[in-house]
Amino acid sequence: MAAWKMPPKAKIYEALSAVADQRVMLTGATAAKVVSSSRDKTYDVTWSADMRHITSNDNASHWQGYIGYPIIAVLLKMNAIPYSAHVAGLLAGIPWKQLNDRFKRDYDKAVNHCLDQIESKGGSRPEIIQEVEKIYQALATLALERPQQRPQRITGKSR
Repeated sequence: MAAWKMPPKAKIYEALSAVADQRVMLTGATAAKVVSSSRDKTYDVTWSADMRHITSNDNASHWQGYIGYPIIAVLLKMNAIPYSAHVAGLLAGIPWKQLNDRFKRDYDKAVNHCLDQIESKGGSRPEIIQEVEKIYQALATLALERPQQRPQRITGKSR
């Protein structure tokens, strides 16, 4: 088993949105499905009973070797990492795929755009950033391991 690389912090924002949008569905004791923000893809996340070994077929997890947002979203949904439902709610409904395309995969620019929008509506940028940092640190302490065999990458809706 190899350790997962830590993700860009932007993936935590995406995971919080997925939880807030109720796009994380537990399908068994060690399996879940996470629907993308554009609603055109569904990712499979599976883990061991102790949640130390976890994998997903999203592009970041599959190709980049870092913990993708579907894994983070499942960890949040399963309460393996505590999070603020209030902060997650501030990130509800964000079209991450569209924004990441618009900002040419510059995740920090996409996040800053979202934070600007939230702040303009009265949301607290520092509160959101602090929550993401807290989740990032908690994720690092989990020391999750990546199984050798990964599921096939999904390119469209699963059945």
